[in-house]
Amino acid sequence: MTGTPWSAGRVLALPGRGPRLLFGRMYEDPRVEERVFPAAPARVLCVASAGDTAAALARAGYDVTAIDVNPVQLAYARARVEEGAPAARGSAELMLAAARRTTAAALVSWRPDALRAFLDLADPRIQSLWWRTRLDGPGLRLLMGAALRPVGVLAAALAPGLRHAVPARFDTELRARIARVVARHPNADNPLLAALLTGRAPEPPPDGPSPADGVRFVLGEITEHLESVPAGSYDAVTLSNVLDGPGPAYRRRLRAAVERAVRPGGTAVLRSVGSAEGAAAVRAEAERCPLWGSLYVTTVGGTA
Repeated sequence: MTGTPWSAGRVLALPGRGPRLLFGRMYEDPRVEERVFPAAPARVLCVASAGDTAAALARAGYDVTAIDVNPVQLAYARARVEEGAPAARGSAELMLAAARRTTAAALVSWRPDALRAFLDLADPRIQSLWWRTRLDGPGLRLLMGAALRPVGVLAAALAPGLRHAVPARFDTELRARIARVVARHPNADNPLLAALLTGRAPEPPPDGPSPADGVRFVLGEITEHLESVPAGSYDAVTLSNVLDGPGPAYRRRLRAAVERAVRPGGTAVLRSVGSAEGAAAVRAEAERCPLWGSLYVTTVGGTA
């Protein structure tokens, strides 16, 4: 399958061959899926990635199939869900850790102790004021501009097939998305923001059924899988950001595959780091992670 850069199993332009662990955790809010999916025990397909979404959906009672084209990522997700293996650092976490070290070294307000106090807040009004007056200053803007603009560090580090997925002014957009998140969601109840800003691991999930009881793991490319299963095999799918990178032909193919494999009236969820307007941008406000600029929720056989 050559239609998607994710098939290479790499997000960074590093020497060597073969897939690597890309994501040590998922920066997606499973509450989104739990709100819009048909009631459990619906049959759902998700991208395996680090296993967090699969585990959350299984705990909520869904019948989950988790798929990944990257064998290293799939084995990691399976170990986390089935064996309770600890989180590790993938390529994404290594990039984030380097960015956090640089920012903390340059800006006192971004040192770990100061950020912990910010992340312990539970009043969005106070959070917004803290963000505007203590964190989102000229120093941060300078650092993020150097790192996240088209000629910045991020563009140079990403694999060629993924570079164009990042918005041209990602520095400005990401700052606006963080402001959006802290204005709407209590920091103290937002492990996704903590993971992004400090690397702090989320709290363990509450006691309940083992997620391993409700998850099947499949090695494969998601569009090929959707094309191969019987029509109507799933009640819902959540596609992470698989369309960040592939071109129009792959997008059309994925859409047709979803419409075939998901029953009429089922649900499809898709995220993107790219910019959006209209309903997709409004729905992104429900996400507790500020990475996402758009969140698409589609009823199969219906409207977006």
